[in-house]
Amino acid sequence: MKHRIIHIKFILALGSCFLSLYANAQQLETLINEALANSPEIQKFDLQYRIASEKVNEVNTLPNTEVSVGYFVSEPETRTGAQRARVSLRQMLPWFGTISTREHYMSSMADAKYEDIVIAKRKLMVSVAQSYYNLYANKAKQNVLIGNINLLETYETLALTSVEVGKASAVDVLKLQMRQNELKQLKEVLQQQYLAEQTNLNKLLNRDKNVEIVVVDALSLPLNDVELDAKDLALHPELLKYDKLFQTVEQSELLNQKDSKPMLGFGLDYIPVAERTDMNPIDNGKDVVMPMVTLSIPIFNNKYKSATKQNALQQQEITAQKQERLNTLETLLDKAINERISARISYNTQTKNLKQAKDAEDILIKSYETGTIDFNDVLDIQELQLKFQMNQIESVRTYYIQSTIINYLIQ
Repeated sequence: MKHRIIHIKFILALGSCFLSLYANAQQLETLINEALANSPEIQKFDLQYRIASEKVNEVNTLPNTEVSVGYFVSEPETRTGAQRARVSLRQMLPWFGTISTREHYMSSMADAKYEDIVIAKRKLMVSVAQSYYNLYANKAKQNVLIGNINLLETYETLALTSVEVGKASAVDVLKLQMRQNELKQLKEVLQQQYLAEQTNLNKLLNRDKNVEIVVVDALSLPLNDVELDAKDLALHPELLKYDKLFQTVEQSELLNQKDSKPMLGFGLDYIPVAERTDMNPIDNGKDVVMPMVTLSIPIFNNKYKSATKQNALQQQEITAQKQERLNTLETLLDKAINERISARISYNTQTKNLKQAKDAEDILIKSYETGTIDFNDVLDIQELQLKFQMNQIESVRTYYIQSTIINYLIQ
């Protein structure tokens, strides 16, 4: 249930960016759910977590019980008879609370492993979303190229008509045709790149690379960006993992302190005695039963002192690692926020440029109606229009790519 809440929250964060495209949000959520269910990497981390959890049961045991049996080759004679053999039973007991402390230590190790699952799921969700947006941008660029190719074909028809009436040269027609060839080449290149990105996304979903992925036809930027709270960064799983590791070292030190205590052992020796036949003393042939108590004292405890120092140093290392990672994540967050703002600025600029390019195109068409048209201007306007359209699509892609990074960091 916790895993489900995590990725639903992530999808809602993405979906809030384009509420008008609910169907697309549903499609993306379906892909993410499939990736989470089928990912070998997630399964790997899940198995590691289950193994670490099972170790809690492994350490909930006492030291091995020692049983020894000895037979007297030369039977020693005693007053009550000859001793034939010796059977010994020993059981050492760790210091009070050692076993429960060891369980807590292994449980803390499992908790740290669990954070690996959460981190891996977040990263997989980001990878799926970003791949999806790459596919969208690729398909949108192909559609733009198709529109521009059709537009050039229309201009080519106008140019042929102008050539017939002597208002244009055959060179103009050839220029338009060459431009069409360039755009067709770009479209074919994009088609190959689409297949490569489709393979990437299918493999993130752990399925056949040739499964067709359908993306939304159009994406626009939301009117306003979702408000961000940088304080949420402190709750990021990558940072929480360091807290879990710190707790693991704390439990390790508690266990070290327990291990440095004495161990108490209980045992029993049993010696069968044969009856004497030459006389009949008191307790003739009576077997020997001897309870025993053992105390194991770690007099030479330098290793425990050294372990304490190592644990203290390891805690300092973990604290430094956490601060280093926090600095990196803050940098990534700031960069993503600024790049998303830049993408919005670029999108708005390209929208204005496209309107002006459309106005220029309309002017050229009206010029043709009056009998004059410069096909060099046509090519210039078409090239500018294509540039603005491509830049606008790239701005949309960048906006949503950066949004996935922001959501990964603070959601």
